[in-house]
Amino acid sequence: MSATASGACATPADDTVSPAAVPIGAAEPHYSSLLDTAAALKGGQISPVELTHALLDRINHLQPSLHAYVTVTSQLAIEQAKRAESEITSGNYRGPLHGIPIAVKDLCRTKGIPTTAGMSIYAQYRPDYDATVVQRLHDAGAILLGKLELTEGASGDYHPTVTPPVNPWNRAHWAGSSSSGSAVATAAGLCFGSLGTDTTGSIRYPAAANGVTGLKPTWGRVSRYGVFPLAESLDHVGPITRTAADAGAILSVIAGHDPNDPTSVSAPVPDYLANLDARLDNLRIGVDPAYNDTGADQQTIDMVRAARKVFETLGANVKEVRVPNPDLLITSGLASCAAEAAIAHEATYPSRHREYGPLAALLDAGRATTGMDVMKAQQARLAFSGGLATLFNDIDLLLTPSQPPDNLTTERINQLWATPQGTALMWRFTEPFNMSGNPTITLPGGFTHDGLPLTFQLVARHLDEATLIRTGNAYQHATDWHQHHPID
Repeated sequence: MSATASGACATPADDTVSPAAVPIGAAEPHYSSLLDTAAALKGGQISPVELTHALLDRINHLQPSLHAYVTVTSQLAIEQAKRAESEITSGNYRGPLHGIPIAVKDLCRTKGIPTTAGMSIYAQYRPDYDATVVQRLHDAGAILLGKLELTEGASGDYHPTVTPPVNPWNRAHWAGSSSSGSAVATAAGLCFGSLGTDTTGSIRYPAAANGVTGLKPTWGRVSRYGVFPLAESLDHVGPITRTAADAGAILSVIAGHDPNDPTSVSAPVPDYLANLDARLDNLRIGVDPAYNDTGADQQTIDMVRAARKVFETLGANVKEVRVPNPDLLITSGLASCAAEAAIAHEATYPSRHREYGPLAALLDAGRATTGMDVMKAQQARLAFSGGLATLFNDIDLLLTPSQPPDNLTTERINQLWATPQGTALMWRFTEPFNMSGNPTITLPGGFTHDGLPLTFQLVARHLDEATLIRTGNAYQHATDWHQHHPID
């Protein structure tokens, strides 16, 4: 299926978890947008308790085949739903997340609830406090359905004791990297939105694999306090949702300075839901064909070009630019990431190395990294970041693919990650923007000939998530790619 501005979804291959892909219908409330559901909750058309029971029933039905959740907090969710219903009924409405069932990546500490970080070491760990993002969701009245599956320590692969989440479009295909459970749950209607983390692409890869919207905020825009680190200077926490506007609703709650995280930025948090319907007249979007096309599959190239045409019809000024060369940054970035990961696990590795799985290889590489290796990466980081900041003097957004290959089979992704060349290819459109700290949004933009999702990425200058959300919302009002889902 070629990428166009809108259209019907192709039929997936025979080994899909679901037999077809269809547009959202009123009979499927679990696929309604977060904001539409919020309006119905506020107006009394939906009961938070009934809605939560419906989601828990759906999780019970699909979890055995999709493996998106590590822990389902049924009792807590019902208690929170009853409280939300009482508050909303009495006129004490807290905002768009009040009464909304969500879930969080099991990297985020939750008081009294198991938090494994995808590791056997923490299988019995029950924190005595909430991560800041979890506390802020609670304060907003959100309902916690549970904790979502992830790779070992948010690295590239799963611990042997973990059953990996299954891509609901096709079980033979990759479900994404470490935030895979978050994206699978969101795509399959097992929550109305979720939290993921992104160190080298782990919000964007799962969003791409599962055909949902993923927002990686500016580094420091969202507190990392209480979130297990992988590489602290690269880690970002952000929402995975079905629409850009929904991502804005969650970001409005979790963003902002946190005294417990000295790296969190103190800039005021704007109203991300304001001016959502504003036109894109004179919005400057940069496109670098040479950067975008290198290593990309043809269907991905066509999809990005089709997205460009949509933005032009919406009034944006799309101009060709040159992205700073990311090659040195990508090849040196692994050293930086590995060294930081080794620091994050210093208390348990190598002293408890027998309890580790594939993450051990990254930690060994980090412990073998030299000071010169790290400084080469830092110099490449400064050069790329400086060049990118200069580029944003002339544009407001940068349009790129989310990942070079089309939706990947599990076999192919394992082959790519096994080589430095394959890793560099996969990191081409993700890791540079972790190193620079720029915010990005991943948006569904089409389907492959086999009916699998295709997505693209928009990148903004630091702290300009509002433009990403507004532009993503405009695109999603002009197209319907985000309104298709893998049915049961």
